[in-house]
Amino acid sequence: MTTDIDSLPIDTTGTGQNRPTRKRPRESRGTLAFSRQARVKSVVKHVILIVAALIMIYPLLWMVVSSLRPNDLIFQDPSILLKTMHVQNFSNGWNALSNPFYRYLLNSAIVVLGAIIGNLVSCSMAAYAFARLHFSGKKMFFGIMLLTIMLPIHVVVVPQYILFSQIGWINTFWPLIVPKFLATDAFFVFLMVQFIRGIPRELDEAARIDGAGHPRIFLRVILPLMVPALATTTIFTFIWTWNDFFSQLIYLTDPNMFTVPVALRQFIDSTTTSDWGSMFAMSVVSLLPVFLVFLFGQRFLIKGIATTGIK
Repeated sequence: MTTDIDSLPIDTTGTGQNRPTRKRPRESRGTLAFSRQARVKSVVKHVILIVAALIMIYPLLWMVVSSLRPNDLIFQDPSILLKTMHVQNFSNGWNALSNPFYRYLLNSAIVVLGAIIGNLVSCSMAAYAFARLHFSGKKMFFGIMLLTIMLPIHVVVVPQYILFSQIGWINTFWPLIVPKFLATDAFFVFLMVQFIRGIPRELDEAARIDGAGHPRIFLRVILPLMVPALATTTIFTFIWTWNDFFSQLIYLTDPNMFTVPVALRQFIDSTTTSDWGSMFAMSVVSLLPVFLVFLFGQRFLIKGIATTGIK
């Protein structure tokens, strides 16, 4: 159906009486009430989230404030309002132990770097084997690997300690680094397996047609596409290893080999007065690397978890 434009009435008087009028839809009272109710719910929800966030972040804020208070005022005032600045806690804590605190930061950095490299190399290779290779007992070994995720570390710490003690690795960084090169963190293997399964197999077939074998396919095709999963593994490994206290306490006995978590324990003495201000100050210093890693790697962390099927 068509309309002839010439047949439409033309307003020659300029009054606009011959122009077609268009009725604007009016919002009903029910729509306005629903809009107000939605705004009220949104405000209440945001208020609850803000209160919950403040409750969760309160211990961290209290620790930061306590690092700037004298020892005799730390446990007397539970508020997070800072009245006086006692920055001497940072200088005192830096040199309070048998070594300057940068020594313990360096020890933790060595352990973390070795753990990250070990997990990236071993877990990615194990994940490629489970996701792309075909071998007998594959499902059984994959199931055993998943069962190790539910196995507490306290179950295996005694036989591991005996083994490392017999080969002379106690009080060295090797017990904390070498197992990472053996794909012992099953969580990261599973994470990478799920990511590789999402990569189209047509890419493998195209590379195989060009004459590439499994090592070349892994290095040239799969590994460049695994950046989100590798970044997620790096961030989690950094945070877990940097904050690990139990394993480092078991294998490290020499104060010169202590890492940050073990060194912070030295500020607390059950027989004499504990230097809480210095401990809180060095705790703030030790949290800065974790905060920076999470801040700059948050984008890769979210993308890696969202694309691996673990969301």
